Amino acid sequence: MCGSLLTTLRCKNYAYLVTDDKTKEAVIIDPANPKEVLPALKKAVDGGVKLTSIINTHHHHDHAGGNAEMLKSYPIPIIGGKDCDKVSKTPGHGETFTIGDSIKVKALHTPCHTQDSICYLFEDGEDRAVFTGDTLFIGGCGRFFEGTAEEMDTALNKTLGALPDDTKVYPGHEYTKGNVKFAVTVSQSEPIKKLESFASSNKQTQGKFTIGDEKQHNVFMRLDDPTVQKYTGKTGRVDVMSKLREAKNSM
Repeated sequence: MCGSLLTTLRCKNYAYLVTDDKTKEAVIIDPANPKEVLPALKKAVDGGVKLTSIINTHHHHDHAGGNAEMLKSYPIPIIGGKDCDKVSKTPGHGETFTIGDSIKVKALHTPCHTQDSICYLFEDGEDRAVFTGDTLFIGGCGRFFEGTAEEMDTALNKTLGALPDDTKVYPGHEYTKGNVKFAVTVSQSEPIKKLESFASSNKQTQGKFTIGDEKQHNVFMRLDDPTVQKYTGKTGRVDVMSKLREAKNSM
């Protein structure tokens, strides 16, 4: 599995090109800014990459807003949530499909940020990566625009938290500095301090941390941690999640 980053730093948006090494078949994830993505994508295609589909993590414009323009150059299927612009296929929760000969993709429904949010687990042998859109960020999570604290708890801690710990995390935005700024007000744990140090010296953090790491330094995935509970003044998981999000929103 070969992954390329097509990034729009002005918006802190990430688009990802993932290619099967053997067949050169590829998908592009959340190409929301075609003016910047298309030139980089053309280089890849000129080099032999065969783009087979566009994948969206959810319908928000900064993820699916480039679909119509992308289709002018690449009239291919769009895989995504039911509300994504021009979507042609919405995979069911747990449904799988393949890219080329080697990459298996599993769709994981994670409603909350939007009700059509889908994360995608990519597996190539022992190599695993999950593309999380605005559900899971490094050290944080998305706002509950269309869902509830209970849904986010399920999305993060039951659905994504059940993935193998070595699964690398590729979110839709580079929000780590802001996330860790909040996290250190909640807890001064060693994993959070390590994340703070990494974020302070690295502009990009995607793919550098795993689900196992997130369980240690992401306060939204530590709802049973006494320190996190003390910060929120709550002990029930949903209440802790809700208070954390409220506090982060007010920063």
